[in-house]
Amino acid sequence: MEQLLHYCWKHKILPLRPLQTTDGRTVEVLNPGRHNRDAGPDFLDARVKIDGVLWAGSVEVHVRASDWHRHGHDGNPAYEHIILHIVGIDDERLTYPDGTPVPQVQLDVPQYVSDNYDRLLRADSLPRCKNVLGGIPKLLVHSWMSALQVERLELRMQQIMERRNQLDKNWEDTLFVTIARSFGFGKNGDAFEHWAYSIPMSAVGKHRDNLLQVEAIFFGQAGLLDDPSAAADDYFRQLQREYKFLRQKFSLTPIDRHQWKFLRLRPQNFPHIRIAQLAMMYYQGRLNLSRLLNADAVSDLKALLQTQVSDYWRTHYQFGSDLTPSSDKHLSDASMELLIINAVSPLLFSYARYVGNEDLAEHAVRLLETLKPEANSIIRSWREAGVQVENAADTQALLQLHTAYCLRHDCLRCRFGFEYIRRTPDFLREKESDG
Repeated sequence: MEQLLHYCWKHKILPLRPLQTTDGRTVEVLNPGRHNRDAGPDFLDARVKIDGVLWAGSVEVHVRASDWHRHGHDGNPAYEHIILHIVGIDDERLTYPDGTPVPQVQLDVPQYVSDNYDRLLRADSLPRCKNVLGGIPKLLVHSWMSALQVERLELRMQQIMERRNQLDKNWEDTLFVTIARSFGFGKNGDAFEHWAYSIPMSAVGKHRDNLLQVEAIFFGQAGLLDDPSAAADDYFRQLQREYKFLRQKFSLTPIDRHQWKFLRLRPQNFPHIRIAQLAMMYYQGRLNLSRLLNADAVSDLKALLQTQVSDYWRTHYQFGSDLTPSSDKHLSDASMELLIINAVSPLLFSYARYVGNEDLAEHAVRLLETLKPEANSIIRSWREAGVQVENAADTQALLQLHTAYCLRHDCLRCRFGFEYIRRTPDFLREKESDG
């Protein structure tokens, strides 16, 4: 109920009759204020006229007027200058500390708004608001998608900055962990991130000109050199010997190899191949922040990300496995684009915000706009509902919408949800019959 009161006040869904306080004073809403999701009053910087007198300040919203005391607002200085109290049920009169009444309005949620919201919550397929998506003005769709794109990048930025803090504020190490996580391509993302944190890059850096030793540390830290079934493999034993020496030298502790997932993975995506690709990329000096910053176009980034594997891995998918036909086992074009979407663009955006470079931040966003849209069941459902998807920036926006709003039933904060809830019952019934 309180969420709907917030919604109606925020969007000025007010009764057709003149608005009045509970003691009979007329109220004109000039600006409902900014919705505050932090501590303090619900709406800030509101402007209303009460009996023709302009008031500017904060507005608080409650289901019952008596919730004011239940929530501990009395005696809290943050609430001493509330200019209006919006309530669903007027069960108590409030006063300021000097004894004068707090202006209070009982706001009734229109029945159709309540019904539409309930219908959204009960919908058993996504997107819940699909009946109205085709009729939303393109400008509104574009505006909301742009906001969601930035919202998703800022969420990724928060994750990246948390990584940086864990890595002693080292941007090169942050790059490695961020790229490594994306090399998990979803299924092994957590394992790759855990693995990357376990590798002291300053130690690996002392041996970066020796691919065998880089692979020894990478595979050893992955726990993949602790596999009795591969003991007869010559290259496996060679890596074991190198890792035994390096592990003692740098006091290394590997992760549990059982973290890696293989079920329903194509051999090309096995952790062994991905780690071998990362080892080659690191050995060739491609995992380098300055080189990423100097890559002006997607083609430059793909040239930087394109990597192969060492000779052993051209004929193997795991240690000790049967020989396979020789293959470069390079990153596919689709894989490189996913790396740009999920790692490179967010990292560049984060670094840009950190150093205050708006041109670089815009460049990070433009990268997404030049890439093909992602293809998955979530994106297909939005396409089928009538949302146009032109590039990866659009698909990232829709993924953000799906995870941060749809899955959380947070339709009241969604602009598409707003369009659904404000529609008349006749309109929605007509759309449902059309569907």
